Amino acid sequence: MLAIARPDVEVTLIEPMERRTDWLLAESSRLALRNVTVLRARAEDAIASGPYDQVTARAVKALRQLIPMTRPLLDEGGEMLFLKGERVDQEIADSLKQRRAARLSEPTVEVLTADGVPVPTRLFRATVVGAS
Repeated sequence: MLAIARPDVEVTLIEPMERRTDWLLAESSRLALRNVTVLRARAEDAIASGPYDQVTARAVKALRQLIPMTRPLLDEGGEMLFLKGERVDQEIADSLKQRRAARLSEPTVEVLTADGVPVPTRLFRATVVGAS
C-alpha cells in the first residue's frame, strides 16, 4: 500500500517464505509498481541490502526479539514502525535492555482505529538516536 501511495519512495519487502515472495512479486508486477523490490530473506540475513530509513513489521515477534533482529537494517536516524497488539505497553517494558542496546529513542505508541474494526491496532514507533 505504501508503494502505491508514495511512488517517489523505494520500498523493499523482505519475506522469507517463497510462496509469499512469489505473490508479492506477482502483485507488484500486476500493479506496475516500479518502486518495489522483493527480497526473499529473513530480516537478520538481509543486512547487506540496507541500510533503510524505516523498518516495519506486523505483530510477528515480541519487541525484545524484534528490535535486535531489525536494528542492523537501520542507520542512525532510522525508524522502527511495528504494528502491535494490546500488550504493547508490557512489551515495551520487557524490552528495555534491547531498546538501550539498540540506542532507540523513547518509543511512542499510536492507537489506530477504523470504523467497523472492533479491535484497534497499536503502532510502536522508535528512532535510532546513536550509532551502535
